[in-house]
Amino acid sequence: MKNVLFTIVLGLLGTGLFAQESLLADNLGANGNDIVQLTTKTFKEKVFDYEASTEWKYKGELPAIVDFYADWCKPCKIIAPILEELAKEYKGKIIIYKVNVDNEKELAGAFQTQSIPSILFIPKEGQPQMAKGALPKETFVKAINEVLKVK
Repeated sequence: MKNVLFTIVLGLLGTGLFAQESLLADNLGANGNDIVQLTTKTFKEKVFDYEASTEWKYKGELPAIVDFYADWCKPCKIIAPILEELAKEYKGKIIIYKVNVDNEKELAGAFQTQSIPSILFIPKEGQPQMAKGALPKETFVKAINEVLKVK
C-alpha cells in the first residue's frame, strides 16, 4: 500500500512539475530565451499567416525549427533535450519554436502533422522542409547547415 501511495504521489508531483515547466515554456523567447512556445495566433504573427496568404513568406528574422509535439509522446521527449542543446549552441543564429499539437489542433492540421514529432525547418529565404520522427542530433545539425544555411 505504501509503495502504491508513494508511486501516486510521485506521479502527481511529476505532473505538477511538468505542468509548471509547460507554463514557463509559454513565456520562453520573450526575454531572449532559447525556445519559444507557439499558439496558432502567435505562429501566424511570428512565422507565417497561412489564412492570409497561400504563398509561403516567413516572417521571422532568423531561420527556425518548429517542433510539433505532444506532452505524452515518448519520441518527442527524446528530442526535447536535443532541441535545448541546439538552441544554446545556435543562439542568435536560429530560433526554435514548439507547438503542442493537442492544444493547437488547427495549426497541426494546417501542416498535416499526422505523426509526431514533426519538425519543420524554415530557412530565412525559400521553402520550409518537414521531417518526421525522433531525429538524432547529427541529423538536426546537418539540416541546420544544409536547409537553414547556418554554420
